[in-house]
Amino acid sequence: MRDRLRPVWCDHLSILRGKYLPQEKIGSGGTRFAQPCFAVHYDKDLIVDAPGTACLEGLPDMELRWDAADIRAGWEPGVHMVTGDLYDRAGRMIPIAGRAALKTALADWAKHGLTPKVGIEFEAFAFTRAEDGSLQPYDVPGGHVYGGGPFNDPLGFTDAVWEAAEDAGFKLDLVTTEYDTPQFEFTLTFDEALKAVDEAVMFRQLAREVAYRKGVILSFLPKPLFDRGGSGMHVNLSFADSTGANALSSGPVGGIAGLNDLGRGCLAGWMRHHKGLAGLIAPSVNSYARLQPASMSGYWCNWGEDHRGVTARVSGEGGKKARLEHRMADAAANPYAAVAAVLQAARLGYEGKYDLPEAETEDCFMGQKAAYGTAEDLSGALDDLEADAALVAAVGAEFCAHHVHMKRVEIDKTKDMTPEQARDFSIWFV
Repeated sequence: MRDRLRPVWCDHLSILRGKYLPQEKIGSGGTRFAQPCFAVHYDKDLIVDAPGTACLEGLPDMELRWDAADIRAGWEPGVHMVTGDLYDRAGRMIPIAGRAALKTALADWAKHGLTPKVGIEFEAFAFTRAEDGSLQPYDVPGGHVYGGGPFNDPLGFTDAVWEAAEDAGFKLDLVTTEYDTPQFEFTLTFDEALKAVDEAVMFRQLAREVAYRKGVILSFLPKPLFDRGGSGMHVNLSFADSTGANALSSGPVGGIAGLNDLGRGCLAGWMRHHKGLAGLIAPSVNSYARLQPASMSGYWCNWGEDHRGVTARVSGEGGKKARLEHRMADAAANPYAAVAAVLQAARLGYEGKYDLPEAETEDCFMGQKAAYGTAEDLSGALDDLEADAALVAAVGAEFCAHHVHMKRVEIDKTKDMTPEQARDFSIWFV
């Protein structure tokens, strides 16, 4: 078979969309999609007249444009991969696209002479097909946290994912099993934010497709199994200054003792905009089955040093490895949009010199210093987002208007469903 190109982009539902182009079009630099892709939901029931979708303007095209230098190896034989930016028929970058929101956030930080660097941690549960066709948890008879080998992955799908990722040029820091079985963690290497998120979006698709070939359905949904823990998409953050040094570092000392004004400002921004952030980075009905007290999920408005019970974790490492970790997001969020929101909330705190509340030292199970957590459900989180005018303006008013509209449609579609039915509404897509 001749080589092909698979240009892809991540939509508002965190679904990777794309097409295959013949070899002679690999160097074309662009291809068209229907702009109303931004107006559909998981069930494909109808096209929603949401802001920014041009649904009532003839259902026009939009163009995905890429740089030929960004074409990379894929994980299918003879298939190359690329992503880029979406433009409307007037030639404007489409503001409701998550990658556009991230580019705006990066430009805002560049005004301070800083380049955000990001490392993404994905958590996911693995399923197989039961005889009746339904999904059942992947049978890992000796599965345990930080496990490896056939007791934790008898079909060897994680080995297949790693090999395919390595062949395609993705850089993984680790693959391991999580506390709940059959749950797995995939951590990608730190890089400049746009490249890191491009990699994360494509790697997640690689992992799902390679696992599927091994008979495993990999779900990044926040809470696919209600009797077990949830799955997050943790965002690890640092900044490079104009010399390339880690701008979060005050020297070899890490943790709270090593925090500088930049780090304290980022944390303060995350605390001030905690409730509004939830509406953007935990954006599904299912997210709020995960975001609960005593769940190590980013529910509480708190921060601490090397503490897995808080939302914002300060690494105990200093120097080149100094970093902050935001633990609320899940993979039902568009990763570009989630990183953009986390970066913008951090910037607001840094620029506004927000006061930073006291660090959390309680266990976050039976007691905590945090005065409040996120909303109890997606509807409340969207209310909190709309009430946070500064965060909406920073992330983008057009982006947020479309996001809120589509997510309120999700609430309406699932309002009469059981939690299991609401989960099944999106489990094949996330």
